[in-house]
Amino acid sequence: MRILVTDGMDKAAMEELTKLGYEVVKQFYEPDQLGAALCEADAVVVRSKTKIRANHIDEVVANNGKLKLAIRGGVGVDNIDVKYAEDKGIKVRNTPRASSDSVAELTLGHMFTLARFIGAANVTMRNGEWNKKDYEGIELAGKTLGLIGMGRISRSLAAKATALGMKVVYTDIMGKIADEYEYCETKEEVLAKGDFVSLHIPAAADGKAVIGAAELALMKESAYLINLARGGLVDEDALCDALDAGKLAGAALDVFAKEPLANERVMKHAKISLTPHIGGSTKEAQGRIGMEIVDIIKDILPL
Repeated sequence: MRILVTDGMDKAAMEELTKLGYEVVKQFYEPDQLGAALCEADAVVVRSKTKIRANHIDEVVANNGKLKLAIRGGVGVDNIDVKYAEDKGIKVRNTPRASSDSVAELTLGHMFTLARFIGAANVTMRNGEWNKKDYEGIELAGKTLGLIGMGRISRSLAAKATALGMKVVYTDIMGKIADEYEYCETKEEVLAKGDFVSLHIPAAADGKAVIGAAELALMKESAYLINLARGGLVDEDALCDALDAGKLAGAALDVFAKEPLANERVMKHAKISLTPHIGGSTKEAQGRIGMEIVDIIKDILPL
């Protein structure tokens, strides 16, 4: 069984697969080369860089390719055309539990960074500046955290925020699913109530931004918007406009409409805390993701 790993994978997990008798090939392919590579693999493991689309699946089918399984090492599967793949007999799996705490912790880290000017102070002090009077922050305790989407990451974040003394409100497509927190019928209600609003939803089916100028206008001028979920959920230029106009206090982004980040307004905006798509990038999470991938492969493609 040939396992193609295109975007990297925990070393111990790859060694475990090899020890079990699988052939593991670690190689990234550009989109125009990916289809041919998939024809030669029984399973493919991707993260966020590789995108498996209908044309790649068509190439596998047309050439009687071997591919039987596609695994996304992470929470979402937006970068795989799931229904199309499964309709063609290719199973699609992900690892939704493995990185929840890592993403929740990074979200919380961004909240502290915004609240206490940690990023800005770090930069200015390295420039020899002592701007103590400019950095009067706020406490998280007593503030309201609004969550759009109440999945595993949101639940982990909500528990941590509650421990810090925050109030949690949320909305979810499934309705009221967490009785311990205040449920809101719409995302608009969450946007209006939150001192910090964090997104934990998949990309829209049409690819359009879920948070644009109209949604940002609903938020408090003292509020902060956080997106560690999917690039494109937030209209980046509308966000910069709101920050420039004082309609929003700040924002934090780990994911972007185009990656690596190319929008210079976002890149250089002093009110945005930035990280390069590292929500699940902890040693612990990658180890758990790797072992979960091993279990999926053993279950679906046993030797």
